Amino acid sequence: MEMVQERLDQAGTLRSLSERFGATRAVEAETGRKAARVLSVTSGKGGVGKTAVVSNVALALARLGKRVLIIDADLGLANIDVVFGLAPQYNLNHFFSGERSLSEIMVEGPGGIKILPAGSGMQTVTRLSSEQKMKFLNELDALHGDFEIVIIDTEAGISENVTYFNVAAQDILVVTTPEPTAITDAYALMKLLSVQYHEKRFNLIVNSVTSSEEALDVYRKLTMVSNRYLDISIDYLGCIPQDKRMREAVRRQKVMVDLFPKTKASSAFEDIARHLVAGQAEPSPKGSLQFFWRRLLSFGQGA
Repeated sequence: MEMVQERLDQAGTLRSLSERFGATRAVEAETGRKAARVLSVTSGKGGVGKTAVVSNVALALARLGKRVLIIDADLGLANIDVVFGLAPQYNLNHFFSGERSLSEIMVEGPGGIKILPAGSGMQTVTRLSSEQKMKFLNELDALHGDFEIVIIDTEAGISENVTYFNVAAQDILVVTTPEPTAITDAYALMKLLSVQYHEKRFNLIVNSVTSSEEALDVYRKLTMVSNRYLDISIDYLGCIPQDKRMREAVRRQKVMVDLFPKTKASSAFEDIARHLVAGQAEPSPKGSLQFFWRRLLSFGQGA
C-alpha cells in the first residue's frame, strides 16, 4: 500500500512538473529569456582541484557578463562558501527542514555570483520525499530567468549523488590531474556514466600540469582507452598550470582570478570560461534547468 501511494505521489509530482514546464516555455517566449544552462563539474577522486575550477570559472563567467548560480552539491564537505570566504548563516539543511526559503539561504559571492550552500552531513537529495522535492522545485521556479548558467559542484567519486547530478546536466566537465590514480578514476567515472546512464559526451579539464604537453598527454591517454572500450567522445576544454599560489589563495579564502589575476593559472581559468561562452548553443532539453529538476525528481524511482 505504501509503495502504491509513493507511485501516486510520484505521478502527481511529474504531472505538476510537466504543466509547469509548459508554462515556463510560454514565459520564455514572452520575455525572450532562455532557460539556464546547467553544467556539472565532477571528478573521479578528491584532491584534483574540482572546487577551485568551479569557483574560478564561475567568477570568470560573471566577469564576462553572465548571471551565474553555483549549487554546492558536495554534500559531505560543502566547501564552496569557504573558498569564497563566506560564512552563510543558513544552508540547504535549513531549507529542507522547512526553516528557511531558498532565497533566504542563497548568498552572494564576488562578481555577483549567487551560491546555494550545502550543509555538511545533510541528507542526500535522493532520499528526499516527493513533497520536499516539489517544494525545492517551486522555489527554484521563482528564480527562473535570474540565471544564465548554473554550475553544480558535485562530490568526488562515483556515488549515487555524483551520477545523480551529472546525468541531469547539459555539460559534464570532468576534472583530473596527470597523476595515474586521478586518470584511472576519471575514466572509471566516465565509464559508469556511459555504461549505466548512456552519457556519451564529456569535457575534460586537466589541473595542476607542468606544461600543456603534459595535459594533452592525459587527454590522449583517456581518449585512446575510451575509443577502445567505450562509445563516448571527450572534448578537451583546457588545462590549469601548477601554481603554488593556489594554496595561498585557498588560505586567504580568495580565488586565483581575483587574488592573482595576472598569473598563467588565472588566464587558464578565464580561457575555459570564454570557451564555455563561445560554445554556448541553444540549450537542449537535457540542458534546461526545468529538465534538470525533472531528472532529479525521477532519478532512481523508475519514472
